[in-house]
Amino acid sequence: MSERAAPFYCPYCGDEDLRPNEQGHGAWECRACGRAFQLKFLGLLAPEPQGSQSNSAGGEEI
Repeated sequence: MSERAAPFYCPYCGDEDLRPNEQGHGAWECRACGRAFQLKFLGLLAPEPQGSQSNSAGGEEI
């Protein structure tokens, strides 16, 4: 298995000064804005059948 993927920039301020956070797997902290965040893989999306209608945001309506 390969090494974990690292984010390239903070999702809040866009800075690239990120460090792993001690909260656990997938947790990162941004030194520029002082925020901590966690990344989590949710899974693969099933392909939509041909001709199906979806909402304007591109996903299924909840």
